[in-house]
Amino acid sequence: MGKVSWRLHLASLLLVLVPSFGWAVIDGHKYPFESDIDAERFAQLAEDLRCPKCQNQNLADSDAPVAADLRDKVYQLVQEGKSDDEVVDYLVARYGDFVRYNPPFRLDTLVLWLSPIILLLLGGLLIRSLMRQQRQTSTPLSSQEQQQLHNLLNSSEADIDESRSSADNK
Repeated sequence: MGKVSWRLHLASLLLVLVPSFGWAVIDGHKYPFESDIDAERFAQLAEDLRCPKCQNQNLADSDAPVAADLRDKVYQLVQEGKSDDEVVDYLVARYGDFVRYNPPFRLDTLVLWLSPIILLLLGGLLIRSLMRQQRQTSTPLSSQEQQQLHNLLNSSEADIDESRSSADNK
């Protein structure tokens, strides 16, 4: 009987939790569409457009009030029969290319596209410069310095041998 109640509790818990995995900010009841195509377009636009407040969340996932307002506006524009490009253009006109996850390659977005390449090149040049500087500053040891190094190595080897032999004698 204890196993049955445990299994019943587990099944009840799963029945309660499983539907929550499908919950999202976009509520199908709030955004009813006459056609599945428009509903899919709306969902895709909400996924593809970035929330202006939450920098790394799309409109579909964001709980921010501005995201809710933009979802409402996207819903309205889709209901009016606007194309995806017209909806995106509307939002870009008000919020700039920031609302796109992939801004277009234009002169005013050139920095966004080229900055990773420029930073990579500058990093490579910095590493090359540091390596060249390290090679230039490393000069061969003079004969006196070589003799000092030899003496230090020999004395440390003798100290190690001495400590080993005293440890063996104990």
